[in-house]
Amino acid sequence: MTDALLLNLQRRFVPAWLLLLAAFAVLCSVTSAHAQDEVGVSAYALGAGDRVSITVFGEDDLSVEALLNDAGSFSYPFLGELNARGLTVSQLENEIIGGLKGPYLVDPKVSVTILEYRRFFVRGEVNKPGGFPYEPGMTLQKAVSLAEGFTDRASRSKFYIVSDNAEEEERRLAKLNTLIRPGDIITIEESFF
Repeated sequence: MTDALLLNLQRRFVPAWLLLLAAFAVLCSVTSAHAQDEVGVSAYALGAGDRVSITVFGEDDLSVEALLNDAGSFSYPFLGELNARGLTVSQLENEIIGGLKGPYLVDPKVSVTILEYRRFFVRGEVNKPGGFPYEPGMTLQKAVSLAEGFTDRASRSKFYIVSDNAEEEERRLAKLNTLIRPGDIITIEESFF
């Protein structure tokens, strides 16, 4: 091949190659953000208002349902008051296994499931502000629907979320497809136009 032909081919295909690389980078970032949202729910930290089911296989008297109180704790047979605030489901399972193993059971098999997540809240320019039951996959758009939609004065672009575990009410700007987490407080701002 001549140098002129090779240079012409490079000019034609290098931009396509760069475009492909850029598209791949965007796809990776979108996939990563989605994976983080999915992990956020599966690595969910328990807190006040969550209802859990604890099953100890073969031990019906140790299998209970509990609502975490305002301190994030609950009463459990033989172990007394357990604090679950900030723990994941698997961490709570391990804590119960550690407490039951030895004095009560040789090899306890414990399963903890979340029966009901704590409520999230919608305030501001919606028709029915208040607290609503959380379900996995909840988006801001679904949350607004539960609050019976926007008022006539609602902004269609200024939505803020304060997470339950945020320090000092860190508000983050959100979009309609933003995933909501249990305990979140959503604020729909007023539009000035």
